Amino acid sequence: MSQTAPSKTEVRASESVAAVAKRAREASRALARLSDERRKAVLLAAAGAIEAGRAQILEANALDCAAAEPSVASGSMSAAMLKRLRLTESGIAGMATHVREVAGLPDPLGRTLMATELDDNLTLFRESCPLGVVGVVFESRPDVVPQVASLALKSGNALILKGGAEATHTNETLVRLWRAALEKLPEVPGDSVQLLHTRADVLELLSLDRDVDLIIPRGSYELVRYIMEHSRIPVLGHGEGICHVYVDRSADMEKALDIAYDAKVQYPAVCNAAETLLVHEDIAAKFLPQAVARLKKAGVEIRADAKTASLLPEEKIVRATEDDWSTEYGDMILAIKIVSDIDSAIDHINRYGSRHTDAIVTEDDAAAGKFMDEVDSAGVFQNASTRFADGFRYGFGAEVGISNSKLHARGPMGLEGLTTYKYKLYGNGHTVAPYAKGEKRFKHRRLDA
Repeated sequence: MSQTAPSKTEVRASESVAAVAKRAREASRALARLSDERRKAVLLAAAGAIEAGRAQILEANALDCAAAEPSVASGSMSAAMLKRLRLTESGIAGMATHVREVAGLPDPLGRTLMATELDDNLTLFRESCPLGVVGVVFESRPDVVPQVASLALKSGNALILKGGAEATHTNETLVRLWRAALEKLPEVPGDSVQLLHTRADVLELLSLDRDVDLIIPRGSYELVRYIMEHSRIPVLGHGEGICHVYVDRSADMEKALDIAYDAKVQYPAVCNAAETLLVHEDIAAKFLPQAVARLKKAGVEIRADAKTASLLPEEKIVRATEDDWSTEYGDMILAIKIVSDIDSAIDHINRYGSRHTDAIVTEDDAAAGKFMDEVDSAGVFQNASTRFADGFRYGFGAEVGISNSKLHARGPMGLEGLTTYKYKLYGNGHTVAPYAKGEKRFKHRRLDA
């Protein structure tokens, strides 16, 4: 006796992860056949569903936040994590806006990346296409759901999500609303977005290399390292966000004060917030008293080297240890170090940083060029806060994550990070033998892509 197929809105908690992945693989093939106009229509419907479901989302989020508050009080959850968990009406409106912005981006699929005439009537094309099935494992931030779902659908990929237990109600509501939007377009599989429920599900997911093409972890260093060490599937993510601001001897004072403050204080819980402030010794006596006073007034704890501490004897400063230079605080804590020159700053960043995002504040373009060429990070900025390292701010509409890897994608991952390519060769009865015998020669003539 056959079972009734579940609706697109149903979230099946009792099913094996292998079955979920197989259905995601089938869904990915259907998504790859959709036109850009149909994918855009789905995203616009999803944005509308988020707005219409605002009350449901807030109610679910209130349950999650109430459940998390005792953990914050006991110290088992940080206040920063609770802040990432909590949603507001403006935050929900922002979710819908970001989905619409992704919908309006150019189609990333079917683009000719290269064209080569190998010989007469034998032409090779390299063309962009979806990855297939993407698994995203994330903590705390429920706004990840519409961000990655919009990017995945726009790029023709099926998505398997696993959020943290602290956001269970919110994530389930967002996925249910998203799948309800799919009901309006029958050619779009409901299984293009699916939600896992337990930690055991994650372990099973990491072994399904036949049906899942990429795993993207978003969360703590421990989460990312665990997934990297236990996955049979390629993993793309950043282990840590140890970002630096270096104030050069030629820095404009007001710019430096504003950038250092913004990079730490504007949102300290995220991976692109600054964790270490490096200051050239020639400007330290002028810059640091003002910078530290402003940071401490905002509630930032300062952990500094001996030179900084001796320069500010009246301030209550914690002496930095070796571990502080390689720590992602994700909180209102900032390490400060005085360096002798730009080379020392670059050496410090390349030794202790996580290849995420690092900034120099300087009016010396030669110094900026040296810094941006020699710092080995996904993002290097001049006279701008590290907080700009973000897919939305880069114009990607949203981001599926940030990678400090050097393979496939680097930095904020937008649509292109969720695509790969295939080679398409068009011939006319061609065989290799005449070329192997020297009877024919390849032209290898590049065509306009």
